Amino acid sequence: MTKNVPSYQQHREQAPDVVRFAVLTVSDTRTKETDTSGALILRTLSENGHENRGYVIVPDEPDQIRGTLESWANDPSIDCILSNGGTGIAKRDTTYDVISSLLEKKLDGFGEIFRQLSFQEIGPAAMLSRAIAGTHRGTLIVAMPGSTNAVRLAMERLLAPEIAHLVFELNK
Repeated sequence: MTKNVPSYQQHREQAPDVVRFAVLTVSDTRTKETDTSGALILRTLSENGHENRGYVIVPDEPDQIRGTLESWANDPSIDCILSNGGTGIAKRDTTYDVISSLLEKKLDGFGEIFRQLSFQEIGPAAMLSRAIAGTHRGTLIVAMPGSTNAVRLAMERLLAPEIAHLVFELNK
């Protein structure tokens, strides 16, 4: 490492080549055949050389969301969990509330930057998103909206470029 190389670049160079991930889709209506957002997460990370360790769709029921997250966070073979769905403000949207209650350290910048980028695409409706990220029991957890366009934005602009760096930081 040269001293003129920024530390974030050094960390990216030291980051793992393979991140082991799980995908949680929260939806009362989607199936594996219709879950385009979950499929996009799976495809994006797999195409970047990362390893899928789990994929499930659960209804927007807090106990089922929490149970899945806790099980995966207790699995040492999973570095990060990426969820989609249930981050809005409708009565059935409980993903944010469950994940927020589990997080030990929040990555406020994820939600802030996601909403900023989303605002550039969809305008003020971006404020409806309660996208959030943070850590729980040494596992990175990211919650994205269920919209495939929102997942594409998060994956392409934020997560795919930085996920290995995030896992590297988490494991320091």
